[in-house]
Parts: sequence; C-alpha cells; structure tokens
Amino acid sequence: MTVDRTNPEKRKIPDSRSYHRTRMQREMIIDSLRERGCRITKQRLTLIDIILENECSSCKDIFYKAVKIDNQIGTATVYRMVNVLEEIGAISRKNMYKVSYSEHCVMEDACVVVLEDDTTYHLSAKKWNSVIQAGLSICGYMTNQKIKSITIKPCECEKAEC
Repeated sequence: MTVDRTNPEKRKIPDSRSYHRTRMQREMIIDSLRERGCRITKQRLTLIDIILENECSSCKDIFYKAVKIDNQIGTATVYRMVNVLEEIGAISRKNMYKVSYSEHCVMEDACVVVLEDDTTYHLSAKKWNSVIQAGLSICGYMTNQKIKSITIKPCECEKAEC
C-alpha cells in the first residue's frame, strides 16, 4: 500500500496489529463481491478500505472520508456500496451508533438507562455527558479533556440476558 506524503488524508498504512485482520477481511469481501458478479473498481476498493480502517457511523461519514481520497466518488456510490456490503454480510448498519451530545446540548431524554430492577432514568444530553465524564474521570481514563463522541455497539455474545 502506498502513502501519499503530500496529502495526509490519502491512504494511511494501518498499524501492524490490525493489518493482517483488515487485509483478511478485505480479501474476503472482495471475493464475496466477485461471487455476486460485482466489478472491483478503484472506488469500491477505496470505500472498503475506509469502512475497514475507520469507525464510520453513517454513509455520510464514509462519503466525507472518501471524497478526501477521490473526489469523483458520489453519495449514491457510497449508499449502493454500503447496501451491497450489508447484503453480503460484511457490515451491519444496525451495529453503528454514534452518540455525540456536548455538555452544552439542551436535548431532553437523550439517554434512557434501565436497571435490573426496572428502575428507569431519563437523562438529558447535558446530564448524560456529565455522568459519562464523571465515570471516565473516576476510573482514570480522562483528566481535563472534553468528550467529543461515544460509539456504542450492541452486545454480540450468545447470552440472551446480556
């Protein structure tokens, strides 16, 4: 994989720990696309790489990253590719959640927390942010930083009660 040193947004070399896993996933996706009769174009390869190398929360997010690499990629291309990848089981859009409430957001009922005894708390965006910030601070994960966003994935384990 080559790196364009003049534009840092162009393809980046992934770190060595994730390279083999991503490369294997990439090849499996390409094989599945070929089995469906899809041509493997430069744009499709770019989109696959973006999805595998980044935490993308939406097609729009993928599109913005793709345009920085190839300004000929359109939104329709991204949506079609995401649909095909979802059809072959390479990705699942329902597993992509991004929560990005700042401490200044006035949205009410942004987060609902249900405890095992069915006690339910409805938190505003501001309260959600302060709870997460306090928890991260107490556990030693952050000191004076502000939360930019939180990505939540649903549980994928075999337990029904999880």
